Amino acid sequence: MDNQPVHPAAATLDALLPQEMARRAEEIGVKKANLDALSMFVLAILAGAFIAQGALFATTVWTDTLGKIPWGLGRVVGGLAFTLGLVLVVVGGAELFTGNNLLIMAWASRKVTTAKVLRNWVIVYFGNLIGSLGTALIVVLSERFVFMAGGSIGLTALNIATSKVHLGFIQAVMLGTLCNGLVCLAVWMTYSARTTVDRIAAIILPISAFVAAGFEHSIANMYFIPVALFVKARAPEVFWQSVGKTAADYADLTWSSFVFKNLIPVTLGNIIGGAVLVGAVYWVVYLRKQPR
Repeated sequence: MDNQPVHPAAATLDALLPQEMARRAEEIGVKKANLDALSMFVLAILAGAFIAQGALFATTVWTDTLGKIPWGLGRVVGGLAFTLGLVLVVVGGAELFTGNNLLIMAWASRKVTTAKVLRNWVIVYFGNLIGSLGTALIVVLSERFVFMAGGSIGLTALNIATSKVHLGFIQAVMLGTLCNGLVCLAVWMTYSARTTVDRIAAIILPISAFVAAGFEHSIANMYFIPVALFVKARAPEVFWQSVGKTAADYADLTWSSFVFKNLIPVTLGNIIGGAVLVGAVYWVVYLRKQPR
């Protein structure tokens, strides 16, 4: 009985092991790098919108909860809500800059050129920006967002964004590095998956962890900070009266502070964490040519 053959369908349910995951990362990297520009750009817009939806979900969950339940639990619940974004990206299919830092593995194996990696990163980054900004604008134009919970959700958005533009440059780089290490580990683990449920399960803990710990994700911040800037610019006087604040209380929240105090250093950190600390490390372990 012990010599009975394993049914082929059953064998395919086994998760891939790390060495097989590395080869799959190479294959996926080649496909991503060779996408036509229009498809790449549209899929990047979708990814920006998907991550923005996760950020919106997290903002909603955090509103009026952090002072009423244990602080850590509130952070975890918000982190779980935020996982929606990467689940939509991975399962629905989209191009996310931070996850695409793993293209470095195909590049290191000389299966894609430097030009193609940079082409992917630039197109996807700006596509993500458009998707995130567009979602933020639509949310604020809906007007419901600003006034929900007596204006508390709009206030939460303002406070989240303000904390992000007050980071120091090195601090933002390091928080970005820690963040994308976890994001790329989540994407890396989805390469072992055989089913949709596997992919979702692989995403939940790393993404919840980075959000709960307060790490910085450049694409999420393309929603978190602009949505607050739109609230600051467009909210009517009745909103400010309901939350006991004025626009002047958020004088440090500007488009220039968004770009220079958060987006640029966090992006640099994301590249270090994803391309170097995950992609390059796994390439060295599993894909470099071993001496004979």
